[in-house]
Amino acid sequence: MRSLSVSLIAALQALAIALPQPHPLSIPLTKRSTLRTADGYVDPASIRAYISSTEAKLHRGAAAIERNTGVALFSSLTRRAAASGSDPLVDDSNERWYGKIEVGTPPHTFTIDCDTGSTDFFLPGPSCGDACSGHDIYNPNSSSSAEPLGRSFTVEYNDGSMATGDLYTDTVSLAGYNARAQTLGVASLYSYGFSSENFGADGLMGMAFKSVSEFGADSVFQTLVSQGAVPEPVFAFKLASSGSELYVGGVNSALYRGPFTYTPVTQQGYWQIAGDAIGINGKEVVNGFSAIVDTGTTLIIGDTSYVSQLYAVINATEVGGGVYSLPCDAMPNVNITIGGKPFALSAETFNFGKYGSSGNTCLGGIAGSDGLGDLWILGDVFLRNVYSVFDVGNSRVGFSELA
Repeated sequence: MRSLSVSLIAALQALAIALPQPHPLSIPLTKRSTLRTADGYVDPASIRAYISSTEAKLHRGAAAIERNTGVALFSSLTRRAAASGSDPLVDDSNERWYGKIEVGTPPHTFTIDCDTGSTDFFLPGPSCGDACSGHDIYNPNSSSSAEPLGRSFTVEYNDGSMATGDLYTDTVSLAGYNARAQTLGVASLYSYGFSSENFGADGLMGMAFKSVSEFGADSVFQTLVSQGAVPEPVFAFKLASSGSELYVGGVNSALYRGPFTYTPVTQQGYWQIAGDAIGINGKEVVNGFSAIVDTGTTLIIGDTSYVSQLYAVINATEVGGGVYSLPCDAMPNVNITIGGKPFALSAETFNFGKYGSSGNTCLGGIAGSDGLGDLWILGDVFLRNVYSVFDVGNSRVGFSELA
């Protein structure tokens, strides 16, 4: 009887090993911010610089779309004139959501920036030298599944920051799902903007569409979808002060309540959608707008004329370059209506930080831009108020209330 029990236990153990093991599904996310000081103050000049870098990021993507598809998707996009260059430019790594992935065979763990406002994936390589000090290094020679593509890449930023190197393919594991032969950049050079001091992740993982790719390649998630590696062609984000995560292959029902409000992607490149209205203290100021949903942008950014109209409703004060101040204890009620449903911005998320010496004045989380035409960017100031789902299969974005 005892030998039968032992045999039965052994058989059950073997069966458990043979059965498919559950995937972790979600990747916990942490945020690193250098726009605010430790005591919660923020300088309008740093926000203005951040807006400039965001404009530059969007222009790079628009150029890639036109190069890859022959279509100028953002015909209304106008670059800020170089002659106005009094705004300092910084690398757009100030505000990032970081998570863990695995790359190679055997797998090695890396910290990456999860960015729905770009597509390409790159990591520091073994010849990166001192510029990559402090980062975990990806060595394709140590991975049996790595293959060189025989092409180089360069990712450039408006302040001169850059990453350059060679393209490879390798297996990338995202929340336990394996993307085989995924194109990735192996950097032989990181400029100062990507140093560990300025960029808390090892590399960047874009999650937008292929037409934005500088590499001419699918994102990691799109590769998973095309290979049938995920149960659903969907990923979702909760972005908050705690409990943030990227959920892969579906949605986490514990993190939202109520149905999703979906809206179609209007142009496949960025996650670009159409919105209904933006209102402040009960007054609709913007009616009908186009927006990019971007986890890689902290603020909500819109054309300076519309942003000034929003703040005029509450008599806020412009403190420079589309950045506005107001009393810290008088945050307005802001609603962004998408798919017929208004989503409210909490006072906590709209308040971007203290400004000035009094400690009673704060800066608003919506800022103006002269370089994006009529396009809005819905960054963290919006996304921290909703549970957001990005549906690749149906080319749509959905929002629900946080649980």
